[in-house]
Amino acid sequence: MSEIDIQTKPLLEVKGLKKHFPIEQGIFTKKSSYVRAVDGVDLIVKQGETLGIVGESGCGKSTLGQLVLQLLDATEGEVWFNGTNLCGLNPKEMRRFRKDIQIIFQDPYSSINPRKTVEEIIAEPFKVHRICGNREMKERVAELLKVVGLGEHHMNRHPHEFSGGQRQRIGIARALALKPKLIVCDEPVSALDVSIQAQILNLLKQLQSDYQLTYVFIAHGLPAVKHISDRIAVMYLGKIVELADRDALFKSPKHPYTEALLSAVPIADPTKRKKRVILQGDLPSPVNPPSGCSFHTRCPYAQDICRTKVPALERQDDGHYAACHFPLRF
Repeated sequence: MSEIDIQTKPLLEVKGLKKHFPIEQGIFTKKSSYVRAVDGVDLIVKQGETLGIVGESGCGKSTLGQLVLQLLDATEGEVWFNGTNLCGLNPKEMRRFRKDIQIIFQDPYSSINPRKTVEEIIAEPFKVHRICGNREMKERVAELLKVVGLGEHHMNRHPHEFSGGQRQRIGIARALALKPKLIVCDEPVSALDVSIQAQILNLLKQLQSDYQLTYVFIAHGLPAVKHISDRIAVMYLGKIVELADRDALFKSPKHPYTEALLSAVPIADPTKRKKRVILQGDLPSPVNPPSGCSFHTRCPYAQDICRTKVPALERQDDGHYAACHFPLRF
């Protein structure tokens, strides 16, 4: 993909986004505390690029994707899409943006209705938005199936008749139906075999080139993110701790958490070895996150300031953005 022009007006801009889920206790459902799933995220996604979002399970990346789609209401913050703040729009106002923002879900079976045929599944967006008549609808479904590598003869089959990779292709076809500008890919290959993962990733890249799509690609597998992303944001406990171009991040990570994630990626050559960074302890609870830097309880480089002061996500000398008092130097 051609290099993204840094002067391009962002298609998506997230400002100070937070989502705190209340924990209710007692017979009067008193709100005793909150799960800080997303805790102050700022992001920009440019037209035509793929922004990868990675992190451990429970770090808030899928919740962030749902906030962008307005499937969840934000506790605080703004989501600007193509110049409009989506937060606070009522369902009727939001409806006109649904055509431009779509999602590919993680599980290609539970995300589609098992009682419906493939034709009914892919045609549903056309019916909801009243795009075309039945004859044109059938033609468009057949065309979409061809685009994702399936055939017209699959239209009358049901989801249980397909493999996981084929079901994910059906989900991709449905997401493409309304010609969206932005697609949130919520771990779209994590439930698939490795060989099928590569096929789906290559399909997504080809579709991006053919239809000028913009992706927010959420995953916990770094090889998949490296293959498809232009830039990568690393999340930890509801916050972005590092943001950089793909190659720069893999070559010289600035945050200790990113360093640990990269050290866990296996090398294909069995004769080579690399230093493994083993993090001590478990991911802290988002109900009661640590003071100061949220990573200091597991960081091998933590110092006193890390325990008391929250580091800002700041630009480093090489263009990286890292939320660390002592960014790594390579």
